[in-house]
Amino acid sequence: MKKIILFFKMAQSLQIDDNLLLIYKKNSLHMEQYALITGASKGIGKSMAIQLAKSGYQLLLIARSEAELQLLSTQLKTDFKIKVGILAIDLSIADSSKTVADWCKQETSQLSILINNAGFGLWGDFENLELQEQMNMLRLNIDTVLSLTHHLIPLLKTQKQSFILNIASTAAYQAVPTLALYAASKAFILSYSRALRYELKNTSISVSCSCPGPTNTGFASRAGLDVLADLAEKFNMSPDQVAKFSLHGMFHKKAEIIPGFLNKLSAVGVWMLPKALIECITAGLYKR
Repeated sequence: MKKIILFFKMAQSLQIDDNLLLIYKKNSLHMEQYALITGASKGIGKSMAIQLAKSGYQLLLIARSEAELQLLSTQLKTDFKIKVGILAIDLSIADSSKTVADWCKQETSQLSILINNAGFGLWGDFENLELQEQMNMLRLNIDTVLSLTHHLIPLLKTQKQSFILNIASTAAYQAVPTLALYAASKAFILSYSRALRYELKNTSISVSCSCPGPTNTGFASRAGLDVLADLAEKFNMSPDQVAKFSLHGMFHKKAEIIPGFLNKLSAVGVWMLPKALIECITAGLYKR
């Protein structure tokens, strides 16, 4: 078993090493271009901010924690000599996306990348979880993505080339008992992203959706999945790995991006196996 896990990790690392330098090649003339990232203070969002800063993008960073945003902003300005705007806001609050969009338009007219990364999950049976907390999760995972994207499409269209990257999950490919609404919200984002991509195909905007698997981001703790920490440690990808895969796919205008060999393999298995069997398997993995 240890040899199998090591093989998968080596395969993932080799893919990343091969692709690492390709992330930046197609977008060399963007010195005044901005990228807006939600959920940017930690995890995948933070890693994406660092990768884009390395490439010379100016950044607009959104998260709840002003202190963490300030620390990241200072680091990026010092290390990469770029402009960084920050806005601390709870995106699960109604109309927060309009506040973000208005702030973005005040900061720049050169927005060329929108990364909808903010989101969280809740673990447990639907009937036992607090309804309001579940609704807050859906508001962040779905409503905020839709409204912020709707507000910013006109600005993105003014650029010669622009990108929308929505972060979903491999949970989007199947129903997941005890993560029912989280998986459903990510399935929504994946389907929506593909439809929006088609609608915008004759514009300057390319739409991509990244579907990472288990990642060391604190998601498990936020969702209440600490009991799976040992299992997750064996298969987790790092936020840096996921960020590199996702940005590479975005810049290459891929519709769907599944970071990591093992995650791609699991997605193929979902397509091939009966849904009832997949649901039994996932229910066993996430059983309390």
